[in-house]
Amino acid sequence: MVLLVTGLCSEDCYYCPLSLEKQGKRVTYANEKPVEKDEDVLNEAKSISARGTGMTGGDPLLEMDKAVHYIRLLKGEFGERHNIHLYTSTTDPKKLVRLAGAGLDEIRFHPPADVWDRLGDTGFVTAITDARHLGLRTGIEVPAIPGHETQIAALLRSVIEAGAQFINLNELEFSESNWKELKNRGYAVKDDVSSAVAGSEETALNIIRSVDSKVTVHYCSSSFKDATQLRKRLLRRAKNSATPLDIINHEGMFIKGVIECGSPESLARKLAREYKIPKGLIRYDREKSRVELAAWILEEIYDQVEGEAFIVEEYPTADRLEVERRPLGPLDVRVIK
Repeated sequence: MVLLVTGLCSEDCYYCPLSLEKQGKRVTYANEKPVEKDEDVLNEAKSISARGTGMTGGDPLLEMDKAVHYIRLLKGEFGERHNIHLYTSTTDPKKLVRLAGAGLDEIRFHPPADVWDRLGDTGFVTAITDARHLGLRTGIEVPAIPGHETQIAALLRSVIEAGAQFINLNELEFSESNWKELKNRGYAVKDDVSSAVAGSEETALNIIRSVDSKVTVHYCSSSFKDATQLRKRLLRRAKNSATPLDIINHEGMFIKGVIECGSPESLARKLAREYKIPKGLIRYDREKSRVELAAWILEEIYDQVEGEAFIVEEYPTADRLEVERRPLGPLDVRVIK
């Protein structure tokens, strides 16, 4: 599970990909779900069968009490085997002590790019050493920015000397919040189907080849995050949360029938009665004010009901983001299998 503790951050990294609805705001999200109470966090973790949690931001340590609370909450509910790692740009030794005492397993420091080649002038070297002494697995995680190979190499030398146990290099990506800054710096997408920055992967691989150390250097590509990490999470959530009317496709999306009309609640009751639709295969969706029913049923009756009928594909996530809808009409009566 990705637990965004807060959107607040003391840094102003031009490459930050955090969405505009979260960036710089005092908000908390468990995956895509806004958090209002502890049960929201626990239920989201259960819905995806989470074996661990990545606590992120912003910077979680700008709301220290909240970060400590969630570590203890998750450990208390799921036990010590629930692995928790945390991303931060904070080097305060007192905060590191509190994190270790709460049960944090791993810390991933994120030094901003403007200090990569002078890390010794900052608190990161000492923080890495302190975190190791506190028993935390300790490393750094930064984007592989094209043209910054020299700075990244210097950063790696410094953190290796400080005792970092791993180094994560992420493929730099365009997002709604950073695209202007990246474009102004001359960066472009690497192809028509990706949001990754051209040259970022090559930068990461060149750095990995140049590192002469026993410290593990990981590279995480944009495609891996989407095709593997996200897809597996979606599939787990879909299997755990699907209702009888939902079809799960190979990407973990829900396929369902939808009718939009003026009185969806009464229409749902009418259709269930007239067509003897079993309970669980039709419902009134109060949140989206529409009728939802099994796609294979709607394919059979769409031309006999009031309102507009669609076959919808949506994420199985808390926000149920819709990615595609196909209107049903005389020229389109394919049956979904």
